[in-house]
Amino acid sequence: MQTQTLALDRLDQPGARQWPRYVLTGLATIIISVFLLLPLAAVLIEAFSEGWDLYLQAINDRYTWEAIKLTLLVAAVVVPLNTVFGIAAAWMIARFQFTGRGALTTLIDLPFSISPVIAGLIFVLVFGAHGWFGSWFAEQGFPIIFAVPGIILATLFVTVPFVARELIPLMQEQGSEEEEAAIALGAGSWTMFWKITLPKIKWGLLYGIILCNARAMGEFGAVSVVSGHIRGKTNTLPLHVEILYNEYNFTAAFAVASLLAGLAILTLVLKSLVEWQQARSLERATQ
Repeated sequence: MQTQTLALDRLDQPGARQWPRYVLTGLATIIISVFLLLPLAAVLIEAFSEGWDLYLQAINDRYTWEAIKLTLLVAAVVVPLNTVFGIAAAWMIARFQFTGRGALTTLIDLPFSISPVIAGLIFVLVFGAHGWFGSWFAEQGFPIIFAVPGIILATLFVTVPFVARELIPLMQEQGSEEEEAAIALGAGSWTMFWKITLPKIKWGLLYGIILCNARAMGEFGAVSVVSGHIRGKTNTLPLHVEILYNEYNFTAAFAVASLLAGLAILTLVLKSLVEWQQARSLERATQ
């Protein structure tokens, strides 16, 4: 007992309390600088290394704009679909007990455990020219692999968990008492959702949408397998960066990569704002 008291007395000394904090803060700063800030700075420095004119020339290139439009198209299709699926899946898992509930939760997490490249190969096996259904779709004039539908399917697969995994624990923690009360008072299902459920989950939902959109725009592995790398047709921004780099067009590659870096920074800013709003909402609820 005396030994424990002496140890606690040492921990109470100002110097003993300060040095672990300084060490951990220094390590965190070094890690952030080496793995986040330095690569970001390198991208921006290389992008503008040949001057502003060459940077604008790389951005205004026709193939760059085609890649931008395709990336935005994929995100515009994938994010709403994953939002609807995420809300429905979270509602089922958080509010109901049914056979296969655990299996559904596991399937939602499946894209996290499978390499994106393997996911792309699976779609090639199913919808490729020699796949199970690929020849039929090709005969109908609607090819999947090496076309936009394949890119959308691959991106949809790897981004499935983001909205659902944000909402499931949030809805489980909130409980269903208010929703049950609304139903008991005569509210319909849609009225209950818009008036009770959605306001309670809106910040978690927005958080999941932001992460889903960032992954959809930055996905490389699965899209690389199913796209065919057809310049101007099936190249998203990450694939366009790879092609430019492989052609030793380094300035253009880093210029286009700076767009993705800007997207990452914007995502972090929005993510921080949503987390701040979530914290404020929780603080108001507890008060």
